[in-house]
Amino acid sequence: MGNTALIVIDMINTYDHEDAELLIPSVESVVPVLTGLLRRARQREVPVIYVNDNFGEWRSHHGEILDKALSGPHAHLVDPLRPDDSSLFVVKARHSIFYETPLTYLVHQLGIDRLVLCGQVTEQCVLYSALDAHIRHLDVVVPRDAVAHIHADLADAALRMMQRNMAARVCDSRELWA
Repeated sequence: MGNTALIVIDMINTYDHEDAELLIPSVESVVPVLTGLLRRARQREVPVIYVNDNFGEWRSHHGEILDKALSGPHAHLVDPLRPDDSSLFVVKARHSIFYETPLTYLVHQLGIDRLVLCGQVTEQCVLYSALDAHIRHLDVVVPRDAVAHIHADLADAALRMMQRNMAARVCDSRELWA
């Protein structure tokens, strides 16, 4: 894959929000897949960019967001996915990774033209981010086994919409950096 970045969406999370109990089972299945995807991307020096909700905490500091998630009852879902020293981190406040964030500027500065979107929630933040990437003329890849959902039926529909309406490549994570 040419000028690609791996985008990890909202995985630094305390899971103390509405629908968390519906989301957690899917996250538990995604964490090992995402851990492997992160390892392979880092081995190939593919930029890894975490784009994470600030959960209304307007300090905009990724360390505080990470520390809070790691001190909560669901730290086991966050710890394997910790950003490393080479990871980049963008804080967002809404569903799309692009909405009022510096991500567009960052990907252009890095010469990125393809985004691999993984994380949560497939039928919300991943879907809206894929649309915003598409309208910015960025290629989108979504590994279906590396995105977590609240509602499986809506996630399936979202993946189909990304593929059909946004020209996204939907694949299995093992097809990336194999």
